Amino acid sequence: MSAKKADDTTSPVFEHEPFLTRNGMNIQSFQKRHYGRGIVELDRKMKARHLTMIAIGGSIGSGFFVGTGSALSNGGTGSLFIDYLIKSIMVFNIVYALGEMAVMFPVSGGFYMYAIRFVDPSFGFATAWTYVLSWVTTLPLELIVCAITIRYWDSETSTGVWIAVFLAVIILLNVFGVLGYAGLSCFKLSSVLVFMIIAVVLVCGGGPSTGRYNAYWGARLWYDPGAFKNGFKGFCSVFVTAAFTFAGTELVGLAAAESRNPTAAVPSAVKQIFWRLTMFYILALSLIGLLIDCNDPALLSSGAFADSKASPFVLVGKYAGLRGLDHFMNVVILSSVLSIGIASVYAGSRTLTALCQQGHGPMVFTYIDRAGRALASVGVIIACGCLAFINLSAQGEVVFDWFLSIAGLAVLFTWGSICLAHIRFRAAWKYHGHTLHEIPFKAVGGVYGSWVGLIFVILVLIAQLYIALAAPPGESGMVTAEGFFKSYLALPVILFIWVIGYIWTRKGWLSLAEIDVDTGRRQHDWEAIHASRARIAQLSFWGRLWHFLF
Repeated sequence: MSAKKADDTTSPVFEHEPFLTRNGMNIQSFQKRHYGRGIVELDRKMKARHLTMIAIGGSIGSGFFVGTGSALSNGGTGSLFIDYLIKSIMVFNIVYALGEMAVMFPVSGGFYMYAIRFVDPSFGFATAWTYVLSWVTTLPLELIVCAITIRYWDSETSTGVWIAVFLAVIILLNVFGVLGYAGLSCFKLSSVLVFMIIAVVLVCGGGPSTGRYNAYWGARLWYDPGAFKNGFKGFCSVFVTAAFTFAGTELVGLAAAESRNPTAAVPSAVKQIFWRLTMFYILALSLIGLLIDCNDPALLSSGAFADSKASPFVLVGKYAGLRGLDHFMNVVILSSVLSIGIASVYAGSRTLTALCQQGHGPMVFTYIDRAGRALASVGVIIACGCLAFINLSAQGEVVFDWFLSIAGLAVLFTWGSICLAHIRFRAAWKYHGHTLHEIPFKAVGGVYGSWVGLIFVILVLIAQLYIALAAPPGESGMVTAEGFFKSYLALPVILFIWVIGYIWTRKGWLSLAEIDVDTGRRQHDWEAIHASRARIAQLSFWGRLWHFLF
């Protein structure tokens, strides 16, 4: 059977719905298609190019555009470069491990299902609920950042008005599916490419005569004030910031369940991670380090939430004297933050639906309509977005700080679960008599890469503990009890959810004999796979390299 025919035979029911119903454009589309336990496929509108855009741009939001400013201020240019390089290696291995499992088991709920299946059902329970909690807190945060970003142009209108406007936009885009999110990812990636071209010109001294970069600029900031700032404490601070900047990378595995042909789309999307890590993190941030002084007071946000005025990307346009570049980058930041808000609803609702389908939550959230949307789950995540209005009160920022601290380490817990699930999957695969040749898409680093990713996750947790105990970079002494719990409150919360998961599932660590690696495994066209492998083996070195990268 051809690959196309194989894919067609697994087409979900929604493809046979009328066009308007299938695309959520009439009243009938909101009618029930499924309600209750059991795995049910969601809407598979997503094509390979959409999955690729999500893979490349999934985590490029306020953490990248604004958070890197505080990282530069805390650790200096050298720490920024080295820490993001280390984190890129970590994320590279995590995403490849996730891609390998997603091709074999493209199930709704993604990586949490792998933790339940290959590690420990209670561990998977904790992973999933913690992941949902992290997106529940991310949505109101991104809405607040959107409203703050608008202040760059309009400081008169109430923040609450803009929160309501952007919440309405997110609702609209989620009702009509995930394709709008992929489109926003494409826009922000193109914008970063434009910025990098301009930045290279500025480093070479090609800026306007009225700006700072009107003569050869080079690497002067690496020498004065220097590449590193605040010593080991500054390095650890950037190490932690870098980890959270990559949050959302795992979305490619979650989106695999909605891809029309995961066997072809997921490997292609995962390969693009290399380009995102090198071009959009390493190269872009290296250019930022060349152009912006780490001692620049403008890098510090005036409040607890990310402010685009403190973005090094906006500051480059301002200092260069390029009229309109700062406004353009502000638009990019706004669209990026909005896309992460959309991702919050997308990822949180999909995970919540899969959880409840497996009996790990209220059955009401298993409702799926005729357009393939998890309406109940989407509704509750969007409702949590209204928490953004808390920020309007006098003590709102304090309350929100504590709320966000609950899910502060959730992304690290998620990444650790992916690595551990992959390690256990490979061990069980071998135990049950299977070979690596039976895996259609293999992680580049294999089990060793997952161990590297897991070790780096543990190192970030240790660095976070150090930062939680020590005073902020540039200050001496110890942090206050309030500061410590704001940084590390997530850990006891995660452990508490894990205990609840054990009580709920009554299951613990799975032995290799108990792990099922066959049920639900996707059937592949092995004739086509073997032919493709033979063709690749005959390519020259450069041909194989091209295939590896693209």
